[in-house]
Amino acid sequence: MNLNRLQRFFWIASGTPLEIIEKYPTEHSKYTGIGATIFFTALFAALSGGYALFFVFSGNPLAALWAVLFGLVWGLAIFNLDRYIVSSIKKTSRGLRQFYQASPRLVFAVLIAVVIARPLELKIFDKEIRSRLEEKYLADQQAEIEGVRDAFNEKYRMESARLERFQTEYDALSKDVDRLREELKLEVFGSASSTTSGVPGYGRYAKNKEAVVRSKEQRLEFLAARIAGLQGYLSDRKVAEGLDRQRMLSEEMLARKASTAGFADRNWALGQLAHSSDGADRSSANAIAFITMLFITLECAPLIVKLLSDAGPSDVDVSETESRIIAQLTNTAFLSKNRIIRQYRIMGSKRAWRRRSQFLSSRRSLRL
Repeated sequence: MNLNRLQRFFWIASGTPLEIIEKYPTEHSKYTGIGATIFFTALFAALSGGYALFFVFSGNPLAALWAVLFGLVWGLAIFNLDRYIVSSIKKTSRGLRQFYQASPRLVFAVLIAVVIARPLELKIFDKEIRSRLEEKYLADQQAEIEGVRDAFNEKYRMESARLERFQTEYDALSKDVDRLREELKLEVFGSASSTTSGVPGYGRYAKNKEAVVRSKEQRLEFLAARIAGLQGYLSDRKVAEGLDRQRMLSEEMLARKASTAGFADRNWALGQLAHSSDGADRSSANAIAFITMLFITLECAPLIVKLLSDAGPSDVDVSETESRIIAQLTNTAFLSKNRIIRQYRIMGSKRAWRRRSQFLSSRRSLRL
C-alpha cells in the first residue's frame, strides 16, 4: 500500500509504531488525526516561544535569529512531550483506571497549553497592552515625581516652614502698609474719619502716621530680602537634588516606551486586561479566557480522542506485543535461553561470548 509522506509523518507523530498502524487500515484516519493535532500544537508552541524570546532580546541585532532558534527547540520539545503523553496511554485498561492513568497527563497538557497560549495572546492584544502600559508608565512617573518632591520637602522642611512664615507675614504687612498709606493721604487732605483728625495739612497726626508707615516699610524690605534669600537657596537645592529634571513623559515618549516594553511588563498588562472589571475591557478579558480555553482544548484533544475511542486492533496488538516481550525478559527459569543470553551477553566482551558458548554446550550435553 502506497502511503503519502504527510500521512506517514502524522502516524510517526502519533507515537504508535508504523508497522502496527499499517497492518490495520481502520486505524489510519484515527492516528492521522492524532498526529496532525500533535504537530499543529508543536507548531503553535514554536511560534509562541519564538515570539516570547524576541521580546527578551528586544534591541539586540540577533534577536530574530535567537527567536527562530529558540522557537524551533521549544516546538520540538513540545512535540516530543505530546507524542510521549499520547503514546503512554494504554487503551487496554478498563473503566476508571484508564482515566486515572491519563489524569496526570491531562494536567500536564493543560499546563503546556497555558504556556503556549500566553505569548500568542500578547501578540493578539498588542494595542490594548500598549494602551494599558502607557497608563501604567504615566502613573509611575507621577508617583515618582511626587515621591521626589515629598523627599525634598522633608529634607528642607525647616527652610520651607521659615519661608512660608515670612511670606505670610509679608502679605499681611503689605496689606497693612497699603491701608496706612491711604489713611496718611486722607489725613493730609483733612478728610475726617474714625482714624483721621480731619485737620488738613502736614501736621502732627500726619507725621506720626508717616513714621509708622516707614517703620513697616523697613520691615517689608527685611522680609523681602529674607524671602528672596530663602527662595534662591531652595532653588539652588532643587537643581542640586535633580528636582527640576523631573518632567512628565510626553505622548510620543510614552508610546515609544510602551512599544519597547519587555516581556514582564507586557505580561502584567495582559493580566490586568484578563482580570479587568471595566465594561470597556470586559470583552478583552473574555476573549483572553476563550483563547486560553481553545489552546487547552487543542492540547488535550489527542488525549481526549484516545480516551473516548474504543480499543482498536492496533492498541491490542501493541499491548500483546509488550506483554510477550516483558514475559520473555522476566522469565526467571534457570535454563531460560533469554536469561542466559542476558546474563552472558556483554557488549565488546569476547570472554563473555565464550562463557555463553560453553554454557550452551554443557546444556546440550546434559540433554543427550
